[in-house]
Amino acid sequence: MITLTGFFGLWAIMYFSLSVSYWLTLALAIPTAAFLVRLFMIQHDCGHGSYFTSKKARDAVGFVLGVLTLTPYHYWKKTHAYHHSHSGDLDFRGFGDIQTWTLKEYLSHSRYKRLSYRIYRNPIVLLSLGPAFHFFVKHRFPWDIPRSWRNAWLGVWYTNLTIALIVLVMTYTMGLGTFLMVQIPITLISCSTGVWLFYVQHQFEETYWHEHENWNYFDAALNGSSHLVLPRPLQWMTANIGIHHVHHLNSQIPFYKLEECMNSCKELQQATKITIRDSWHLFRLTLWDEENTRMITFGDLRRLRRQGAAPA
Repeated sequence: MITLTGFFGLWAIMYFSLSVSYWLTLALAIPTAAFLVRLFMIQHDCGHGSYFTSKKARDAVGFVLGVLTLTPYHYWKKTHAYHHSHSGDLDFRGFGDIQTWTLKEYLSHSRYKRLSYRIYRNPIVLLSLGPAFHFFVKHRFPWDIPRSWRNAWLGVWYTNLTIALIVLVMTYTMGLGTFLMVQIPITLISCSTGVWLFYVQHQFEETYWHEHENWNYFDAALNGSSHLVLPRPLQWMTANIGIHHVHHLNSQIPFYKLEECMNSCKELQQATKITIRDSWHLFRLTLWDEENTRMITFGDLRRLRRQGAAPA
């Protein structure tokens, strides 16, 4: 209730601030988006079966929060479970992850495909255009999931219908333009923050990628997920999701128990630690070098080519 109250309370303040200055409204969008990120994390725990003991309660809360976060609950729940089951497995990429090519794959593709991958991995695309497209467009019609995922598709249509009804009500009560002036900045900031969080928790130099025959779930959880060290207020806002290696080890641990679990076991305190300052460097990492088992940059690739260690 604290998170919901904070979100809707700040949303209301943003609405009234429109009569003062839109710059004030945009400034208020930052803390409001932070509360929306925390709501997403609660939805995230519901999807893992860890927030309520009742499945009906988890699904009901998850659906409602999915409307606020523009993330169809049952669709996301299924694809995210796939991510947890196959994180770090080179033979099972594609659902619920950030597209990552190996160095060999990149060199084997045409110039056009290489260019499209470079554009996709550009930080501007990953943190702005990509999140906007993913949450506004892809979540409205996730064309890459099988038709046999009936519950996921129903969840998408019910979420879209609920969103449409909310927009109609807001249009009638306050006007579409006014509603969008408040909601769009919140959504854009929260979506970009969510992608940033997800990225830095898996894309670092010595992360974990293996072909399926050599892949191990526990090694992938402990070595392929980072410990994002955040200031206490931000750790609360992100619902401890930065303790990501523990979350991947056992996704049914509720977020409010993650730190306690980590502190109780020395082995869980050895994960790769990432700070906010470290995170910006990670967006230069683009390819998985299978031979040296590390993520490399396009600059590293150019050096390898000059040394004759990679074809031009």
